[in-house]
Amino acid sequence: MLEILFHDEHLVAINKPHGLLVHRSNIAADADEFAIQLLRNQIGQKVNPVHRIDRKTGGILLFALDKATEIAMQQQFMENQVKKKYWAIVRGHTPDKEDIDYPLRKENGTLQDAFTTYSTLQRAEINVPFGGHNTSRYSLLEVIPATGRMHQIRKHLSHIFHPIIGDRTHGCNKQNKLFKEKWEMTTMLLHASFLSFKHPVTGGVINIEAPLQNEFVRVMNLMNW
Repeated sequence: MLEILFHDEHLVAINKPHGLLVHRSNIAADADEFAIQLLRNQIGQKVNPVHRIDRKTGGILLFALDKATEIAMQQQFMENQVKKKYWAIVRGHTPDKEDIDYPLRKENGTLQDAFTTYSTLQRAEINVPFGGHNTSRYSLLEVIPATGRMHQIRKHLSHIFHPIIGDRTHGCNKQNKLFKEKWEMTTMLLHASFLSFKHPVTGGVINIEAPLQNEFVRVMNLMNW
């Protein structure tokens, strides 16, 4: 059963598990379960996602239950009217706060403005040798993307040399190997924790929060956070 965070007659939000695809995709032929299918069966009606979230990212995923709501919410996301917050565990010790203003290239080669800001919530140094160092350092971040480019947070944190643990595409292969071999952990440690938007029908402000999932909590415990 999917964890439902918000549900009315127009919208439903779930806490998507890490590794669950939103919908069927040719590039992930190995998957036989999808968030759309599971949620549809769970609540007994058709659902349509109004925004994107990576397969390996956990956390808030919002669906519309009718076409008018779907169009209205997609418009809010396209116009960056939705406030989003993520938690991420990254390699190294990050500054207390940082703004990342770094354009990202679309698949067709076009550059798009992209802006992300983050705050460091916790830092850890654990007695696990890595590379030429006697210890390993990590940081827990709260990340706020001001724009909504594909893989924006993943690419931006990689750009500043603090990649997300478990990110195989934009991350550090050596760190990912360490986590897999030492702790049997392959989850990408990025979690969509908060969403705030204006309800397209009632006009009220909706705030949704998603609790962290087990693998994310397990790594936080390893770090003594």
